[in-house]
Amino acid sequence: MSELTPCSKAIAALVAEFINKRLADKLAEDDPKRDALAAQYQPAAWLADAARRVSQLQLVTHPLKASHPDARGSSLFVTPDSLPARQEVGTHCLAEFACDVVGNAAALDVYKFLKLEHAGQSLLALLQAGDADALAALSDDAEQAAQWREAFCSITEPAGGPASHGLAKQIYWPVSPDAFLPDAHDDSHFHLLSVLNSSALSHWLYGRIQAHRFGDEAKAARQARRDGVNHPHGYHDYPQLAEEKKGGTKPQNISQLNSERKGSNYLLASLPPQWDRSATRPLYGVDSLFVRFGSLPQVRRLLRELRDYLGKQKPDANNVHIRNRRDTWLDELFTELLQFGAAFSNGLPRGWTADSACHLPLEEQCWLDPSRAEDDEDFNKAFQWQDWPTQLAERFARWLNGSLGAERLSKHQLALGEAEFDYWRRELAHDLAWQADLDGKRRELDHRLLPAAGTEEAQYEPA
Repeated sequence: MSELTPCSKAIAALVAEFINKRLADKLAEDDPKRDALAAQYQPAAWLADAARRVSQLQLVTHPLKASHPDARGSSLFVTPDSLPARQEVGTHCLAEFACDVVGNAAALDVYKFLKLEHAGQSLLALLQAGDADALAALSDDAEQAAQWREAFCSITEPAGGPASHGLAKQIYWPVSPDAFLPDAHDDSHFHLLSVLNSSALSHWLYGRIQAHRFGDEAKAARQARRDGVNHPHGYHDYPQLAEEKKGGTKPQNISQLNSERKGSNYLLASLPPQWDRSATRPLYGVDSLFVRFGSLPQVRRLLRELRDYLGKQKPDANNVHIRNRRDTWLDELFTELLQFGAAFSNGLPRGWTADSACHLPLEEQCWLDPSRAEDDEDFNKAFQWQDWPTQLAERFARWLNGSLGAERLSKHQLALGEAEFDYWRRELAHDLAWQADLDGKRRELDHRLLPAAGTEEAQYEPA
C-alpha cells in the first residue's frame, strides 16, 4: 500500500468527517442500535453503498419535472459554455451556475457528498478530472477506486435515451419549407419541441432578486431614500414581479434547487409595449413626418452625439473603429424611426392620412397609414407600385444630412454632401428590420385584400 500524499489525506479526512456527521445525525451516542449502524458508516461500506445509490440521481441544469411534477422523461445537464451565444437572455449567459439534481430524495446525501469541496473544487469535479489524490482518498485499491469513480461520475448522465412525456410541456414549431403558412395537416411542416425549464437560470435569478429585495445593502439604500439622505449606491425594483410555486406543498418532488428555494420561481414582467395614444396625434399641418420625428428627445440626443463624434474626427480619418461607432448611432436612429412609424400605423384609425389637413407626401402616407389602401383604390395603386420605400429612404437621408449639418446642434461643423446622402439612404434601405417592416406591411395588406379579390373572381367566373 503506497503512502497517501498530504492532498489525499486531506480529501480522505473530508470524506470521513462527512460520513461521521451523517452517523451522528442518525442516532444519539447512547442509542443501543448505534454499534450496528456504525458498521454501515465505515468509509469503505458507506462509499460502496453510495456508489450503488448514485444511479438513483441525475445531475441536471434543465429538470423535466419543472413542467409537471408527474412527468416522466429525460432531464438534461447542459453547461452554459456549451450553448450557442445568442442576444436573448438565457442559460448561455451564466458565467457561474449551480447544478441541480433530480431523482430519489432518499439518495440526496450522495449528491451532498459529491459537492464536498477541497481547494476550491468539488469532489465530483476532481473525480471527473481523474485526480489521482481524490482516487487514492477513496480507496487504497486502485481498481475499486476506479469503479467508484465511474459510478459517481455517471450522475451527469441520463438513464436511457432521450424521452418526453404526455405531461411535459410541448409545442409544435412551424418549419414550413416555403414562404407560405405551414399546413396543419402536414406533419413535415412542424417539429415537436419539448421545452425544458432552466433550473440553473431560475436559481441565479432567484438569488439576484432576493439580494436586491431583502439584502442589507438594498434595505439601507431604501431607508436612505425615505430619510432623504445621500447613499453610496442605489437599489433595484422589479415592477409587476410574479412568483410561481413549483411543486406546491412538495417542492422537493421537482428538484433539489427547487426545494432550497421552497418552490419559488420568479417571473419578470414580459408585456407588450403600451402605446401612448395621447402622444400619437395625427401629423396634420406639417409637410413631413421628420418634423415631429426630429423633435423627439431621444432622436435629438442621438443626432447631437453622432454630430459631435463625427465633427471631432479628422477629415481623412476612416477606419473600422470610426465606422462601427457611426453605424451604432445609425442603427439606433433606425430603431427610433421604426418605433415612431409603428405608433402611427398601429395607433391611429385607418385612413387618417386622407384628411384634408394631412399634407404629408404620398410615400410617407403609404408607410404610416398602409391600411388605407383597403378603402382607397387610388391609394392602393400607389402603395402596390412600391416605389415609395425608395423615396422614403431618400427623404430620411436628406433629413439626416440636414440635421447633422444644422449649426444649432453643436459647435462642430460638418460638410455633408452627396456621398453621405447615398450612404444614409443605402443603409436604411438595406437594414433588416426596415425591410422586415416593409415586407410585413405589404404581406398584411395582400392578406386582407386577397379574400375580396377571390370573391370577385368567383362572381364573374363563367358557368
